[in-house]
Amino acid sequence: MSAAPSSAPIVRVEGLTAGYGSNLILREVSFAVNRGEVFMILGGSGSGKSTLLKVMIGLNEPRAGHVFIDGDDIVGAWGEARAAILKKFGVMYQSGALFGSMTLLENVRLPLEEYTALPLPAMDLIARMKLELVGLETLCGHMPSEISGGQQKRAAIARAMALDPNILFLDEPSAGLDPITSAELDALIRRLAGSLGVTFVIVSHELASIYAIADRVIMLDRQAQGIIAEGDPRSLRDGSDNAQVRRFFRREVEPATEAA
Repeated sequence: MSAAPSSAPIVRVEGLTAGYGSNLILREVSFAVNRGEVFMILGGSGSGKSTLLKVMIGLNEPRAGHVFIDGDDIVGAWGEARAAILKKFGVMYQSGALFGSMTLLENVRLPLEEYTALPLPAMDLIARMKLELVGLETLCGHMPSEISGGQQKRAAIARAMALDPNILFLDEPSAGLDPITSAELDALIRRLAGSLGVTFVIVSHELASIYAIADRVIMLDRQAQGIIAEGDPRSLRDGSDNAQVRRFFRREVEPATEAA
């Protein structure tokens, strides 16, 4: 299948059904992500955010449905076709998932070693450039244990950008960070989206980050087994006809049911 035209969504999920064993998590979920936007996946615990992300990046196979990455369906793809799709996006996992026995430079260089035949000096140069993009150019020789949690997240984003993908998937990038460090990471994401034109797909439940960086969101719900809201987060907060959605965006506790 040829690449999608530039006007088409860069990610398209169609009729996705997924779960584990007899436990169905998502049922016939469909949505699209536009090129260049910061798109966020929201929802409470158990709503299927992580399940959806794992299917979108090819870690899990769905029970039904399709996930098109820049025009190519990752579901059921294998061999060289699957490898070509995987090179179209980068992933930053919640913990950062840096290799503790490698320097930051070596961590960022790893995708280049796996997917390219570039000489070592060229790979090192690219890795340094990616670390510079996230403000870590002076820490290339440091080990992950020698830097802060926020810096580890930045290094993980640099590694995700190593192959110049058009899409970056980030899993809870602000998890475990203090408010100031989280805000700095939000600013970095917006800067990268604006300067590089990269599309971000981010799983999060941090309202400050959602309002700061999201162009558009979807909200998943465990009982609905799918999407209960989609759009601009401020519009959903102020105008959704779903009380549960409004409470989520306003951080309001569900009112207690009066005893009969």
